[in-house]
Amino acid sequence: MGRLSAVRKALRKYANKEKAKVLLRFFKTGPGEYGEGDLFLGVSTPFIRKVLKEYQDLSLSDVTKLLRSKIHEERLLALLILVYQFNKADARLKKKIFRIYLVNSQFINNWDLVDLSAPQIVGGFLIDKDRKMLYKLAKSPLLWERRIAILATFSFIRTSDFVDVLAITKYLLCDKEDLIHKTCGWMLREVGKRNLQLEENFLRKYCKVMPRTMLRYALEKFPEEKRKLFL
Repeated sequence: MGRLSAVRKALRKYANKEKAKVLLRFFKTGPGEYGEGDLFLGVSTPFIRKVLKEYQDLSLSDVTKLLRSKIHEERLLALLILVYQFNKADARLKKKIFRIYLVNSQFINNWDLVDLSAPQIVGGFLIDKDRKMLYKLAKSPLLWERRIAILATFSFIRTSDFVDVLAITKYLLCDKEDLIHKTCGWMLREVGKRNLQLEENFLRKYCKVMPRTMLRYALEKFPEEKRKLFL
């Protein structure tokens, strides 16, 4: 048995039909919903991470095949392997993983897949590089590429580099997707943890045009009186 087949078999050991039904609802897989058509085995994340430990050195060729799977948990496992390998990689391999990630962005198509990989791989790679491609992603017609763009800035925020998160959030103020509003609000909140005055200045400037969900997420840690002022 090849390693790719072994990985898939290992995941299926933990499959749970009842859990799969719950995940289908949780990740909005119905007609017209953001996760429409996604398929689940019903494997919880701790079990996925258990399989990860055994197959963290899977070849990039096999990881790419796993990433292109119709099964959500297989795509998540592929991304977690990429994150693990990226964190251990030299500059050349980091660049290769980064390229694999972007070439296959159409398969990184739910919020958990983006959130558990974009800051580490996209943000991690671009931390000391030109970031123009993030602005291209922010203009993408694909919801998940836009989410990748804003989530990637989390790596910059952690180093108190706020230029791109504020610029991309400003661009996404008119986005129609609630999932983008939530993500931008979350990133603004992270900015506030490190530089509250900067977050407040941004909110003062844009709170009247900002989607309410974005604003509420950004204000989550504010004292009640101040929250009311902005709302």
